[in-house]
Formats: sequence, C-alpha cells, structure tokens
Amino acid sequence: MGKNEKLLTKLLKHPAPKDFTWRELEKLLASFGYEQKTGSGSRRKFYKSVSGYAVPINLHEPHPHNTIKPIYIKQIIQALKQNGDI
Repeated sequence: MGKNEKLLTKLLKHPAPKDFTWRELEKLLASFGYEQKTGSGSRRKFYKSVSGYAVPINLHEPHPHNTIKPIYIKQIIQALKQNGDI
C-alpha cells in the first residue's frame, strides 16, 4: 500500500480521525490532482482542472495547531465523492 493510499485510508476512518494534519491533506489532494490557491489570511482553496465541473474544496488552514477538525474531514470526503475522486 502506497503513502497516498494510506493517507486516504486514514482520512476515511470512522469515526473521523482527530490527528489528520494539514500537510497530509495537502499531499493527499495533490495526489488527486488538486492545486492549492491561497486566499486572504488562512483561507485556502483546493481545485482541479477537469473538463466538467469540479466542486472546489474551501478550507481555513488550521492554526496554531496543524490538525484538521473531524467536521472538516467530513466536508472534504463529501467534496471528494462529489468530484468522483473516491
């Protein structure tokens, strides 16, 4: 099992993991072809270029800690499903 598959397995755990880091999310989304665009402050948008419509993933980069809250993990999973990535 590759690193990206391990990250996806970790992301999809139930209940949602409390130790999924921002760096892990960046790596996982990059493996699906998403690019990160920085907004103002801690706002981040992940998007990918596809021929059809892809739901952007809008988040705030967590600070001062770098772990993502479970409620946001659920939103990320939902967007990945809507975009046909998982």
